[in-house]
Amino acid sequence: MSTTEHDAAVAAALVEDAVTAPSMHNSQPWKFVFSTDTGVLALYGDPVRTMPVGDPDNRGLHLGCGAALFNLRVAAAHRGWTARADLLPRPLDSWHLADVVLQDTGSPEEGLSALHPAVRQRHTSRFPFSEEQIPTAILDGLAAAAQLEGCLLAVPGAWHTETVMELVHDSELFESASASMREEIAAWTRTGRAGDGLSTDGIPTDAFGPRQFGVSAPTRDFDTLHRERNRPEAVFEKRPQIALLGTVKDRPVDWLRAGQALQHVLLQATLDGLATSLMSQPLEWPELRLFARDPSSAIGFVHMLLRLGYGPPGAVTPRRPVDEVLTIR
Repeated sequence: MSTTEHDAAVAAALVEDAVTAPSMHNSQPWKFVFSTDTGVLALYGDPVRTMPVGDPDNRGLHLGCGAALFNLRVAAAHRGWTARADLLPRPLDSWHLADVVLQDTGSPEEGLSALHPAVRQRHTSRFPFSEEQIPTAILDGLAAAAQLEGCLLAVPGAWHTETVMELVHDSELFESASASMREEIAAWTRTGRAGDGLSTDGIPTDAFGPRQFGVSAPTRDFDTLHRERNRPEAVFEKRPQIALLGTVKDRPVDWLRAGQALQHVLLQATLDGLATSLMSQPLEWPELRLFARDPSSAIGFVHMLLRLGYGPPGAVTPRRPVDEVLTIR
């Protein structure tokens, strides 16, 4: 195998790990381009996979791509490579999100490499969690993971948790009143029926989780339009344990950093034995997002709400094959 072929094979292996990252409705809004001449692996947002209703400014797209970028860094470290990322390298091209310089140093970053087993283990769980409290030491470790990526992870107190939960329920009312939002979400759910979209993206029915008995859990119900038969009901935890991920500013570069921090937190949580799910519902409505932050916190803008706890792992969601998302030049 030539050097060029070897480098291309490594790039493909890294992208295969990168695309296991979470994204809004599993839209997988990323494209990668590897240059064999320079050894640079470029990350682009995919304008075909935007969500004009739920994500009009593409903040969620940046979060998903940032999460994929972090997975790529972890995969590179696992193989003894370094991956130095330059964010938004061409300001005039808003879809060009990062350039990653890959080098075979043989000296992996141990902190990143240690996260690699969780890359394929992490899945969003929309199942009930137990009422068992997460130890403070674990929560502190997750906050430290976010801080390493230049972001903040805050565990809200009782009053703020209640506020956030109220915002989640308010967002459900907003969603039920918006036909365009419901249609956009339905476009990214997969039941296996004819004409129901690709089988390599979106949220499949086996990842919906059970129907909520009551309204305590902040998980999104992706089955509001399809109404799948034989879907079980379950009682969710009364007091969800949540955390807020945010940054001081609210620029595209901050969104990319937040995406990397999000994935760092999720991978560490997986290694710590936690189940996780993501809650973007109230953050998709500008009039609700403002109230998600704690005014006494250093977080200026909240990018994701995380539900953490002990419970069953989530179902595997589909991913597009590497040759659909990676171009080698």
